[in-house]
Amino acid sequence: QVQLVESGGGLVQAGGSLTLSCVFSGRTFSSYQMGWFRQPPGKEREFVATINWNDRRYTDSVKGRFTVSRDNAKNTVYLQMNSLKPEDTAVYYCAADSRRWRTAINPGEYAYWGQGTQVTVSS
Repeated sequence: QVQLVESGGGLVQAGGSLTLSCVFSGRTFSSYQMGWFRQPPGKEREFVATINWNDRRYTDSVKGRFTVSRDNAKNTVYLQMNSLKPEDTAVYYCAADSRRWRTAINPGEYAYWGQGTQVTVSS
């Protein structure tokens, strides 16, 4: 069974940076597409970024500020977040799916989820 554990969230001032990490276990990490999603207070879960083979995709609001990467040797996916804004405040989740013939950006396309990590950006 796949398990995902996020870390790296916290409180940061606007303009600051955070790097989220998600450690994968239970299966072969390199066989999985990895995504990052977030759920702002009172809103639905939304796509942030995904990495599938060499295909990296981002939601428009984070392009140029966030970078998704993975280290297959460490079974870890990262989300580097720069120039953070108050509207980035949310619980951030990593997700995994083994169906790598398509790059997935919808929550329903991912089979496995972490427990989430809170990111709060103060103005």
